[in-house]
Amino acid sequence: MASMTGGCLCGRVRYTITAAPIRSGICHCRNCRRHTGSAFEPFMMFPVASVNVQGELRTFDLAGDSGRIVHRRFCPNCGSGVLNEGEGDPGVMIVLVGTLDDQTVFVPTFEVMCEFAQPWVQAGGERRRFPGMPT
Repeated sequence: MASMTGGCLCGRVRYTITAAPIRSGICHCRNCRRHTGSAFEPFMMFPVASVNVQGELRTFDLAGDSGRIVHRRFCPNCGSGVLNEGEGDPGVMIVLVGTLDDQTVFVPTFEVMCEFAQPWVQAGGERRRFPGMPT
C-alpha cells in the first residue's frame, strides 16, 4: 500500500501514514460535530505506529458518551482538528478525513451515533449503521 499524507489548514502540521486503515466510518455525535464544525465526522483508524506527525499538536480531552476520554489533537495555529485518540481504542490513531491530501481514499464501512444524525444528512452508499456506539 502506498503511504497517505495530510495536514492542517495552515500546513504547520503534516503527517504520513504507512499502513492500511483498520476501519473507516462516520460519527454523528454532538462532540464530533462540534470538533469538525460539520454535520458529522468522517474518520479512518490506523495503528498508532503507522502515523508519523511532523509539527506541534495541542490536545483537548473530553469524555465521550461512553464515559471514556477522547484526546482531540488540533493545530495550535489554525485550530484544525487533525487526529483523535480514544481510551476505548488503545494503539489506534483516528485521522479526520478532511485533513487527508487525497480524500478519495476514504470509503466508510459503518456509521455510529446515528440517532443524533441530522435529518437532512444522507451519506449514501452501503454500510452498517448503529444508533449509538457499538460494543
